[in-house]
Amino acid sequence: MSQASQHGKWTLSSSDDDNDDPLPSALNNNSPLLFGSPPPDQHTSSDSNLNPPKIASNFHQPKHDPDPPPSIEVKPEPKSDTVTAAPPLSIGSEARQASQASQLKPVKYESNQSRPFLAGKRKKDDDSISGWALSDSDDDDDDKAKGQSSGQKDPPPKRSSPKLKKAKVEERPPSPHGRTYYIDEPDDFFETSVPPVNDTYRFYLNKVTGLEKRYNTGALHIKEILSPLFGTLKESVQFNYCFDIAWMLQQYPPEFRDKPVLIVHGDKREAKARLLQQAQPYSQVRFCQAKLDIAFGTHHTKMMLLWYEEGFRVVILTSNMIRADWYQKTQGLWMSPLYLRLPKGSPETAGESPTLFKRDLLEYLGAYRAPEITDWIQRIREHDLSETRVYLIGSTPGRYLGSDMERWGHLRLRKLLHDHTRPIPNEEKWPVIGQFSSIGSMGVDKTKWLAGEFQRTLTTLGKSSLRPDPPMHLIYPSVDDVRTSLEGYPAGGSLPYSIQTAQKQLWLHSYFHRWQAETTGRSHAMPHIKTYMRASPDFTQLAWFLVTSANLSKAAWGALEKNNTQVMVRSYELGVLYVPSAFSMSTFPVQMDVFPATTSSTSFPVPFDLPPKRYSSKDQPWMWNIPYTQAPDTHGNIWVPS
Repeated sequence: MSQASQHGKWTLSSSDDDNDDPLPSALNNNSPLLFGSPPPDQHTSSDSNLNPPKIASNFHQPKHDPDPPPSIEVKPEPKSDTVTAAPPLSIGSEARQASQASQLKPVKYESNQSRPFLAGKRKKDDDSISGWALSDSDDDDDDKAKGQSSGQKDPPPKRSSPKLKKAKVEERPPSPHGRTYYIDEPDDFFETSVPPVNDTYRFYLNKVTGLEKRYNTGALHIKEILSPLFGTLKESVQFNYCFDIAWMLQQYPPEFRDKPVLIVHGDKREAKARLLQQAQPYSQVRFCQAKLDIAFGTHHTKMMLLWYEEGFRVVILTSNMIRADWYQKTQGLWMSPLYLRLPKGSPETAGESPTLFKRDLLEYLGAYRAPEITDWIQRIREHDLSETRVYLIGSTPGRYLGSDMERWGHLRLRKLLHDHTRPIPNEEKWPVIGQFSSIGSMGVDKTKWLAGEFQRTLTTLGKSSLRPDPPMHLIYPSVDDVRTSLEGYPAGGSLPYSIQTAQKQLWLHSYFHRWQAETTGRSHAMPHIKTYMRASPDFTQLAWFLVTSANLSKAAWGALEKNNTQVMVRSYELGVLYVPSAFSMSTFPVQMDVFPATTSSTSFPVPFDLPPKRYSSKDQPWMWNIPYTQAPDTHGNIWVPS
């Protein structure tokens, strides 16, 4: 597709493999963990890896009638010749690898399956007790006491497992919109309007295949972000957690594909070696390893630095640099304005924004203490970032004392909310909303972190001395949300909440709400986006809004230690905070109809439906490492993680 922009006419390919000079495929590796360390906030001991989860009364699989697979209305793709797809790389966490395995070798649902296939044993032979047991694996180093698991008094009677029909293995699993989904985007995927250049908030969702065209109008795909539409690229940096380097480079337009790119990652030892091996065919790729000195920390930041002939741009996002994150998941990003170069001889304080974004970005990059980033720090100093209207909120690993405690994590958010928001009448009725795709260990009860220090941060409004206890709505997909999604059960590979973590915090599930996003057409595109906000009682106004890489975990946000005299942060994270005062507003009106986004609006485009819908008594949070066999997903398959 050809488009004209201020940078000239350009062509955006709608296919990954129609380039004149195709890139060599990345080297494959059969290691069970090809790229990266364990998923953020999901730390599983070696014992829990070896032993399948047991069955107990704490959880149950939602019961369903043996209906046919749920149908999702999707736009069919044009017919094309048969395409032979290359085998996918094994990328990321155990949960993602289970998803990839399920797609390669799906297990079909059979209507005569009267009982679920259990990857463990029943604790009691009682049909009134359903659900999954939670093993006693200790997956958080903050937990010092190990629970005593109760033994079985009588062995359960033997039951025959239902027959699981192995589906015919193809190169890729079936897709709701045709096999070519895995190679080609639909013909009209890039025929939607580009976001207006004067967009108020510069907050965008990713495009999703299979939706009505209007739900992608104003959304962005990675190829568009990297296209000449936004600048003539000279060099770039990609900060991320998961990388498929061959795929990532194919997203750059051919004229930019040989430009230098620096990859900032957190891989160590074997994972690092495999990542470097991926890049062997590509001389333009260099690496910077982020220092991770605290156990269980990850480099979870997702950011692009784009240096153009015309200037410089920052993109802070929620997607990994892998194909699976860019097509059928709900993702979000903030794209900066084009930052122009300052006149030579400008003072160091020049080009600063009212939100001190330039100072904070330089401080974040300096925290890497990496010579590979030094040139980029100097480039940023030479550009004018004064148009920025968001605040930067980062996390970097370390233990911080005194005033340094407010530099990172949730205490940084607390400081900004204290300084740049104002108290609101009846604020105790304004609910806090958190939406995320992974959950860490919260402790044995809500007071240990969530309803203590973290809630105090989220409920801060200006210099008010009130410590209200407003409603807290946590949005995390249920089993049925995943089952009926565009991807089906494999979507759960990007929702790595494990049964081992869930067992320790059953109290948390009373906060949970369903993922529903009719306002953006994305109810069936499972969220990998992470957002936090404070809403009015009628959900028509926002006191603030945050989009970030940080999931619901102490590793991401930090936790107070030593009688609240220091804060410990494990991971790198990054996000942007919107406060109304930076836009000369008192609150943000919530936008009711987000798409099509063809004109700028002062209403804020919340990516999901408000008010959130609380879990019913039958709903259960998705946990990736237990089977779901009582009902088929949108592809007619069940979920049996190995």
